[in-house]
Amino acid sequence: MLIDPKAAKVRGVAKLVKKDARSETGLFLLEGPQGFREALNRPKLILEAFATEEALARHPELFAQAASSRVEVQLVNDAVLAALSDTNTPQGVVAVCEQFDVSLDDIIATKPKLVVLLSQIRDPGNAGTVLRAADAAGADAVIFSSGSVDIYNPKVVRSTTGSMFHLPFAVDVDINEAVTALKSAGIQILAADASGKALPELSDELQKPTAWLFGNEAWGFEPEVLALADLTVAVPIYGAAESLNLATAASVCLYSSAFAQNLTPS
Repeated sequence: MLIDPKAAKVRGVAKLVKKDARSETGLFLLEGPQGFREALNRPKLILEAFATEEALARHPELFAQAASSRVEVQLVNDAVLAALSDTNTPQGVVAVCEQFDVSLDDIIATKPKLVVLLSQIRDPGNAGTVLRAADAAGADAVIFSSGSVDIYNPKVVRSTTGSMFHLPFAVDVDINEAVTALKSAGIQILAADASGKALPELSDELQKPTAWLFGNEAWGFEPEVLALADLTVAVPIYGAAESLNLATAASVCLYSSAFAQNLTPS
């Protein structure tokens, strides 16, 4: 059992909380039983894991699966687990995983019908929740532009609640390059912005292969980015709320497309 939170092994793993260490190693930290469970379904993704005795007792089937998958689980005490986690209430298990994003070309090659394109999204919770919504709506991929939050940030990883293992995603993609490639593949670009056409007024457009473009939480889109869209679309506000946050608006837009596309014969 690892009991010293200052041990070289612990400090080496804990460095992955920082982006520089993740970029240098190509690794990231995965915390919590739900994410660990999903990651076990991806061959050879988990390099090693750390868990407390309490976690092993609470999730015996999970660690039995880890053993059958030949994933090494190192027993640690609460102090060591706390050193490996960036949360105030660690969930008992932390894993070291290999990064597994794909290229823009890989995404285009799958002939997607519903894609999320995130332009300079900075909030980890928003990024993870949008990816989770994309997964739930049956989207084919998520593309993170240059300048967006690192998807391997522990806060993003946690907020996806395992959905990051369900659909391909590309990172650090030039927004112009992404739009050009998507359009060349016959995919329309719909930008979610308050200045656009009301979402309920769309009908035929939602049935087409679509990439939903979402902008920064604070300032939305730069004019040149908004100009890349084929159509600008607004989620109407019927009540007294000033606005919807990014993740909620994205969920509405993605499900509107999912409803339309799934009612249409393939």
